[in-house]
Amino acid sequence: MSQAKTPFGIEKIENTWITLSDGCRLAAGLWLPENADKTPVPAILEYLPYRKRDTTAHRDEINHGYFSGHGYACVRVDMRGSGDSDGVLLGEYLVQEQDDALEVIDWIAAQPWCSGNVGMIGISWGGFNGLQVAARQPEALKTVISLCSTDDRYADDIHFMGGCLLTDKLTWGGSMLARYTKPPDPALVGERWREMWLERMEKSGLWVAEWHEHLRRDEFYKHGSIRENYADIKIPVYLVGGWADGYSNAIFRMLAHLKSPCKGLVGPWSHRYPNQGAPGPAIGFLRECLRWWDQWLKGIDTGVMEEPKLRVWMQEPVRPQPHYPVRPGRWVAEESWPSDRITARRFVPSPGRLEEGPSGQGSFTICSPQTTGVAAGKWTPHAVEPDLPTDQRQELGGSLAFDSQELTEDFEILGAPLVTLAVSADRTKALVAVTLSEVMPDGSATRITYGVLNLTHRESHEFPRPLEPNKPYAVTVKLNEIAHHFGQGNRLRLAISTAYWPLIWPSPEKVTLRLAGDGSALELPLRPPLPRDSRLPEFGPPEGASPPAVEMLAPPRTSWTITTDVASGRQTHERILDSGVTKLIDHDWEYGDYNRRTYSITPDDPLSARCEMVSRSHHARGEWRASLETRVAMSVTRDSFHLDAHVHGFEGVEPVFTRHWSKKLPRDLV
Repeated sequence: MSQAKTPFGIEKIENTWITLSDGCRLAAGLWLPENADKTPVPAILEYLPYRKRDTTAHRDEINHGYFSGHGYACVRVDMRGSGDSDGVLLGEYLVQEQDDALEVIDWIAAQPWCSGNVGMIGISWGGFNGLQVAARQPEALKTVISLCSTDDRYADDIHFMGGCLLTDKLTWGGSMLARYTKPPDPALVGERWREMWLERMEKSGLWVAEWHEHLRRDEFYKHGSIRENYADIKIPVYLVGGWADGYSNAIFRMLAHLKSPCKGLVGPWSHRYPNQGAPGPAIGFLRECLRWWDQWLKGIDTGVMEEPKLRVWMQEPVRPQPHYPVRPGRWVAEESWPSDRITARRFVPSPGRLEEGPSGQGSFTICSPQTTGVAAGKWTPHAVEPDLPTDQRQELGGSLAFDSQELTEDFEILGAPLVTLAVSADRTKALVAVTLSEVMPDGSATRITYGVLNLTHRESHEFPRPLEPNKPYAVTVKLNEIAHHFGQGNRLRLAISTAYWPLIWPSPEKVTLRLAGDGSALELPLRPPLPRDSRLPEFGPPEGASPPAVEMLAPPRTSWTITTDVASGRQTHERILDSGVTKLIDHDWEYGDYNRRTYSITPDDPLSARCEMVSRSHHARGEWRASLETRVAMSVTRDSFHLDAHVHGFEGVEPVFTRHWSKKLPRDLV
């Protein structure tokens, strides 16, 4: 990433306090263009629980320094109970979080350096709350750029997929336990740091237990889901995501339903800002943001709204790899979404093949080993490790697989493939996983998209119903949205399984599904190429402001290993994410995080599933040192989840806090 020259000098204010109406002080970093106190400018807010002092310091400096250097006041706020802010963080997307954001926006708009116009930007949590705050309609908030977020916290978040329980629900809960119990920086909060830290460890609670108490799409998940009333969004929204990420489906729903001005951008990226996007190519995303800010915060006609509503990366055929430095493809665009140019191309399953036609043939059964899913990769990849799906040939022994003939010509799809299945199950609870792959001439298979469905949720995520054993049902599995170019000479593969571990938790019992070819089909969203795609304006190379000066005291390390105990058959996935140890030189501030995620299961017993998240972190300056050890683990029985967790806090080498949780929670049709 190149370091851009900017037209404005910048005043960086490392920390200022925003005092809320209840007396709570939020810690904020400011980047102000020179002379903003005399010539006020619009402001850009990023509002996160991820510690501006360390976790996001590198990214904050690159992004906000760039925006500020182009004439915007940037405000990066630690939410209540996080980073250096007062209080305790009690959960995700709370009303309190939104209420605080409204006060923050009012505070920003009233500052002498602000013109009164405010925009919000954020990825993941910050993308979520940008939409949620927009739905509250604060007067000063004029626009939002939301990345890797969702309009539906049940359908497309780290908790569920197709009504199936994601293992990421547990590991994310473990990750957040390790985050929201960290200490503030004594250099900013003074002697209060210990009191604040102990309060966080004591009162924040175990969020992941509350999450597992809500297994249907109830009020817990409806809160914060703008899908409940899209009309609440009155301001322009730019929606950004990546095909390798878990959140891209929501972009297409929001483009279809939002009435305010909106645009969508989907690249090949994982869960990252596109100027640091991986898989590449990364783009000059901050320049694109400036065009949006100038349009809606400064009233400058940049032409951004004259361009197509949706722009996506059309991916080319590639061999399967767990990591791609660059995903080959090209940019394409649609003037509107849904697009009336998209038509359906229908394939149906028959014995030994997938063919075009009106109806399939034959009857098929599948009872997958619980280890099916070994090649699935991660639900939300970050592409800093080998976490993308690998060669799908590994799944053949546990799946019904239907292959097409070799393609006689290239074709492209854009949208969500739909798979209709005529199925019956021999149990009252069951799930189905469906993958669509492209098979290369050498037999290697790259997963293009996939979907899963908890069959008790076949009609509703809010009101699921058990299956009647051996009764046939017609169900539809919507695969993830995708743009892909299928190559001549390759083949399509539709694969169906009754397990998909370690991406989702298994059904309580081994399940045999019976599939009828007649009544089952795959519909692909066929997109004819457009000549104007080749004339789309370039994004340009990624650029940003200078990052903060750092010293790496220990290098980062990532790995993903899969082992099998031959005697028991137990398969274990171990994922290590070690950030190393970083020192921010300007603040003499040292920090590091280590995470180990372990998933294990035996092929014949769904109740053998185990998942564990262990984290260690530390912060240090001179002789001062504070560290944390956290653990969250879950096992299952036929009727319940068993959660075990602890947090240990240390000042130096002395323990100062210990807490342990043990929870037994009922399974509810999952």
